[in-house]
Formats: sequence, C-alpha cells, structure tokens
Amino acid sequence: MVENSTIQSQEQEVEILSHVDDYLKIGQKYDCSDIHLATNSKPTWRRFGTLQEIWENAAVLSSEDTERLAMGFLGEKEKHRLAERGDVDFAYQTSFGRFRASVVSQRLGYDICFRIISTNLRTMDDLGLPESIKPLTQYQNGIVLVTGSVGSGKSTTLAALIDYINKERTDHIITLEDPIEYVFDSINCHVNQREVHTHTESFAAALRGSLREDPDVIMVGEMRDLETISLAITAAETGHLVLATLHTGNAARTLDRVLDVFPNEQRDQIRIMVSESLRGIISQQLIPSADGEGRELCLELLMNTPAVAHSIREGKSFMLPGIMQTGKGVGMITMDDSLKKLYNASLISQEECLSRCADIPNMKKHFKV
Repeated sequence: MVENSTIQSQEQEVEILSHVDDYLKIGQKYDCSDIHLATNSKPTWRRFGTLQEIWENAAVLSSEDTERLAMGFLGEKEKHRLAERGDVDFAYQTSFGRFRASVVSQRLGYDICFRIISTNLRTMDDLGLPESIKPLTQYQNGIVLVTGSVGSGKSTTLAALIDYINKERTDHIITLEDPIEYVFDSINCHVNQREVHTHTESFAAALRGSLREDPDVIMVGEMRDLETISLAITAAETGHLVLATLHTGNAARTLDRVLDVFPNEQRDQIRIMVSESLRGIISQQLIPSADGEGRELCLELLMNTPAVAHSIREGKSFMLPGIMQTGKGVGMITMDDSLKKLYNASLISQEECLSRCADIPNMKKHFKV
C-alpha cells in the first residue's frame, strides 16, 4: 500500500537492500522518476514530483553501505572515472530496464542517484503534445529547441519527436546523448546513436564528427557550451534539422541564453543566424496533479514567424510574450495559457498555477482573487 508517496511497512525497520537493482525494481513498481541512495540518509525517491523517503522506518545508509552499493554495480571503467574525477554518470542497463545513473563522492561518502527511464517510447499523441508541434518535424533544416528544468520531461518529448520522424520520413538520424536514454530501432529512417564519454569525448566533438556522416536530422542531448551551441547553429544553417535541449524556462530566456554565450562582437551576426534558422521552441514543465496521483504536462510553444524573427534580429526578446499572444492562429501557446487550461480542467491546483505563472496579477484576475 502506498500512502503519501511512502511505503508503509509492518516491519520494525527496513534493512539496507543488498543491491541497487532491488531499489530500482521498487521504484519501477511504484512509478517514481528518481531513486536517491545518499550517505547518512534513508533511501529516498521522487514520486509525482515529490522527494520523500521510500520507507518511514528504513535504516539510514552509512558510508560503508553506499560504497558497497556503488561498487556492486559500477563497471571497471566507471570505477576508474569515479576515482579520477570524483563523479561518474552513465546509462545503466539491467534485464528489467534502463536507468541514468550518477555516483558522486562527497564529504560523508558516496551519493547515488538513478533516473528511471521508461523503456516504452511514448508517441506525441500519448504525451498529449499539440498538433501544431508536428510541422516542426517536417523541416529539412533549421533548429528546434526543447527546454525546461531538470525533470521536466525534455528527453521524453525529444524522443517522441525523433520517433515521429523515424516513422514519417526516410532519412539518416544521428542522436548525441549523455547518456543514451531511449533506444530507437530504425523504422523508415536509419538511426545511429552515440553516447558522450563512451563513443565520443564531448557533445562538440560528436557534433563536429556528425557533419561528416551525411545526416539529415541531428539530435543533441544538451547544448552545454559555446562550441556546441555554435556548431548546432552552423549545422542548422547548412541543411540539417537539429533538435536540441536547453535548461531554460521559457522561449524568451532560451533565446537570451543562446545569444549570451557568444562574445559581444559576434552577437549581431548570431542574432541574424538564429532568426533565420530557428523553427520553434517548446518550453515545458511537469506539474503535480490536483489529486496527487501524477503530473500534468504544461508547455509553451513558439513558432518562428516574421515578427519573431524581427524581434530576434533586433535583440528584443522581451517582445516575444506579446507576439505569442497574437500568434495563437499559427499554433503558438504561452505558458500562462497552458496553466489556465489545466486549472480550468481541474487538473492542477490554484497554488501550482500561481507559483508557476509569469504574470501573477493577470492570473489572479483569472481566478477572480
């Protein structure tokens, strides 16, 4: 039985399990997104967006426990990297699933964190993505950005876009990830997947190499630095469709983040390049549902129109929210409108709506507060 996201056990104390796989099976069973095994803490999970102890009466993990658990699933390559760098992250695969694993050394001992990856690819329709997103997958060139905070479902949305392209087009797709999360079988497209630190040293190196592999579509797991962002924009301009992620909260901040990594003397040129190559920006959040039994996808969608391109060229990203309000006819959606739609359908609470909106006074008017 699950109550308040915590397993209630009849035992006096839940002992430390022998292997990380035992914790991962429990996480899968109860539909949680992350498992945390940290020194001097009880085993913890993130379920429906809430971080909580798995068992109220669990034993606290000692430094010896976390070291034993870590060394029990790390391979020799990962152990070497952990000893050399103090942290390691990689894709961990078992007979029952795939997981994004992270192990770090800290003051008290080792901390282990797993992101549970759904092995079943979910389609755009399964995720409830709007129909106006599908045209973004049909371009022969340009860049599409999927943005949001950690744990907002960017990888799942990106995988759904790739899956749709894989079924609808006959092209060469290259994915560059750290680590590989969803595994794609070639359907109508030829799909190659490369993992940073396993098949290549960095996103930038992999992206540079991919341009010589005759790709049509390139998926970049994360645009982390100037070189990767610059190469992605170049790829988008030279006849490739690039799909990439950034850790930004909305369309305006995404464009500011892309432009701000470049030196001042290059920004005018980059603004012109981005205004021409950008196809769309999907910014999203996963919000705890009103009934506490899941999370709801809330997204903002920017499509590149002449008005959007002009505001990018002129460096006036502050104008984008207004342009998106008037661009609903071409499929644009603002985050606040998505929040209102979810609230009106009783899917999320008023508190969640207010805490996540951009225009609080306007949202309060909607609530008649």
